[in-house]
Amino acid sequence: MATFVLVQGAWHGGWCWRRVVERLRAQGHTVFAPTLTGLGDRAHLATPEVNLDTHIADVLALIETEELSDIVLCGHSYGGMVITGTADRLADKIASLIFLDAFIPENGQSLFDIQGPEREQMTRTMTEERGHGWLIPSFSSEWFCLADPADAAWVDRRCVPHPIGCFAQPVSLTGAWRNIPRLSYIYALGYTNSLFGPFAERAKADPGWRYHEVPCGHDVMIDMPDELTALLIEAAP
Repeated sequence: MATFVLVQGAWHGGWCWRRVVERLRAQGHTVFAPTLTGLGDRAHLATPEVNLDTHIADVLALIETEELSDIVLCGHSYGGMVITGTADRLADKIASLIFLDAFIPENGQSLFDIQGPEREQMTRTMTEERGHGWLIPSFSSEWFCLADPADAAWVDRRCVPHPIGCFAQPVSLTGAWRNIPRLSYIYALGYTNSLFGPFAERAKADPGWRYHEVPCGHDVMIDMPDELTALLIEAAP
């Protein structure tokens, strides 16, 4: 049986993985879906000082305190920044790295660098107008292209503002993460607001990567939990 660590995207919490966690555990796997500092059930810990390093430290601490190894580490969306930083520091603990409709940063890049000046300006304006200058208001479930109205309502209830430092701080990488034995990319074809096409194309063209497409919106773990569970298990060593 495999050990999975599932890392959320922006505005979400560990709650978003509920359906996938249930399915993986039902098949006997060990699963952790931590909530990053300042989000979900840890929203009360949000401060202007929370940044990308904070979230990388969250996942590193989980791996250390639970004494995990041979991990299948999956990050969704912004979580791609977090798992890249984590994997670069603990590559020897990770057997499989999965980017789920996620960003893949280069050394010295911030999420704002990847998104480009137009999206950065839109985000900073929202933050100044509605987030006290340091909290990025959550986009609606409509932006994530969720298929089911009940799921959309759930996501709208549960998403919270995200500290802007996580988007602004560059990630520091040595490149060690690229030596992880199994690298995978899962691309959501139904996400019309996607910025992930370039990452998907690079992974698709690289014979060293496993590449999959899913016909749903951005929150794949909510829209297609059965299919995602199968892909995660397939990526396990």
